[in-house]
Amino acid sequence: MSPLDPGTSLPGVVARLRAAGCVFAEDEADLLLGEARSAAELEVLLERRVGGEPLEYVLGWAQFCGLRVRVEPGVFVPRRRTAALVREAAELAGPGAIVVDLCCGTGAVGAALLAVRPELGLDLLAADLDPVAVRCARVNLPGRTVVEGDLFSPLPTALRGRVALLLVNAPYVPTGSIERMPQEAREHEHRLALDGGSDGLDVQRRVAAAAAAWLAPGGHLLIETSARQAPVTSALFARNGLVPRTAYHEDVDGTVVIGARPRA
Repeated sequence: MSPLDPGTSLPGVVARLRAAGCVFAEDEADLLLGEARSAAELEVLLERRVGGEPLEYVLGWAQFCGLRVRVEPGVFVPRRRTAALVREAAELAGPGAIVVDLCCGTGAVGAALLAVRPELGLDLLAADLDPVAVRCARVNLPGRTVVEGDLFSPLPTALRGRVALLLVNAPYVPTGSIERMPQEAREHEHRLALDGGSDGLDVQRRVAAAAAAWLAPGGHLLIETSARQAPVTSALFARNGLVPRTAYHEDVDGTVVIGARPRA
């Protein structure tokens, strides 16, 4: 990087980030300085961040489960709590299992699962409705099939009754609660990736209603949800022929409802 002026030196960058209200100004400054290849590029990145754009969009990547996940403006940024979904899937996955990452967003969940259990040779496919998210997922899941469409509609029909793990991080924020989300999320992430309807469970209802037809006997549907919504999500699973249980991971504040399709 070429020599920096005082405004783009480390102390200068930290000061500008602090003035913009960035809580972790020192950490963000280190990341921005590491990403920029010149003082001019750093200035562009810094102006975007100071202007309120999420750090992940500015960098072009997000940290998730030890991976750098490609993100583009507008896509849902992977959350730390979603590590709970990856952990539960990793415990259930078997050798050669067919895994579908539905509502995949950037493909972060599928990518993390493949990284955690490489020895299993998982057969993973991902799908999302948002074309920008699909583009990111194809970068994050090289060599894997990523399809664009609404829930199950773009999946190959040959997968019906054969999916061992159906992983879902569908939008589950109630419509009326979106305005109370952090500003970066509500103003920059696509509403499609946030809005779960009046009670936050509209997409989960659609997934639960169709999941059993796609799951293999003994297969599992795993959905990230909130602790408050988990009892309703569990009831949705039971109503659609799945045996539910709930897992809570305190260290990441992540809640996952798991539904098993009975073997007989």
